[in-house]
Amino acid sequence: MVIWLLAVVIGFTLGLLGGGGSILTVPVFVYVGHFDPKTAIAMTFVVVGVASLFGAVNHWRAGTVVPRVAVTFGAITMVGAVGGARLATLLAGTTQLLILSVAIIAAALSMLRGGVRSEAETAPTSWRAALRPALVAVGLGVGVLTGVVGVGGGFLIVPALIVLAKVPTRSAVGTSLVVIAMNSMAALAAHATTTDIPFTFVATFTAIAVVGVFGGVRAAHVLPAATLRRVFAVFLLLVGSAILYQSRGVLSSAFTSISQSRSVG
Repeated sequence: MVIWLLAVVIGFTLGLLGGGGSILTVPVFVYVGHFDPKTAIAMTFVVVGVASLFGAVNHWRAGTVVPRVAVTFGAITMVGAVGGARLATLLAGTTQLLILSVAIIAAALSMLRGGVRSEAETAPTSWRAALRPALVAVGLGVGVLTGVVGVGGGFLIVPALIVLAKVPTRSAVGTSLVVIAMNSMAALAAHATTTDIPFTFVATFTAIAVVGVFGGVRAAHVLPAATLRRVFAVFLLLVGSAILYQSRGVLSSAFTSISQSRSVG
């Protein structure tokens, strides 16, 4: 079945590139699995959360996680995720897909631009590194985005940790995965109270994706990750643009409403 093969692809991409694959989970559930957008978003939290947790454990063992920053920043994103989940109840599923398409395109552009480099040689030792006002704002924003459309937000979290929290580049991905796991679990708990999630199906999908993660981690040692990241970014641009096109009705309605409001005014 195609959807199970795509589960492997999503996990493989996560393991190979350290992120990005999970952002495809909602489109796969909606357009291949034919789930309602709201159900698909809620299901995605399980996949993203569990896959990120497996990745975080590997980084933890390798010593490339900054625990105090991860837990503190993760707690901030959890607050945003709960707020985003509440906001999602006020939005139509088509509107959420429109927002998702913008997030996918932003992730693709971030990947094409390349990673941010850090000059820090040692990881910050205080949890206060995660409480800088700009980083708190990013954390809340990422949390809200996760709660609304189901993306982990790694493409925003990693640069924020490097630039604002001064986390070394080699530790940013592992620290980000801890944050994403915390963020996703908070959003899942909030959505589970309002959405009926088919846990048997999503558990199977997640297990297959995790197998793909391990394959991707192995492949990362032999495949040119930088080149593959650019190719995958172009693919994300195509996916995001396709979803944006599918959501053109929402944009058309919004522009019509704005025009009518101006005419009345």
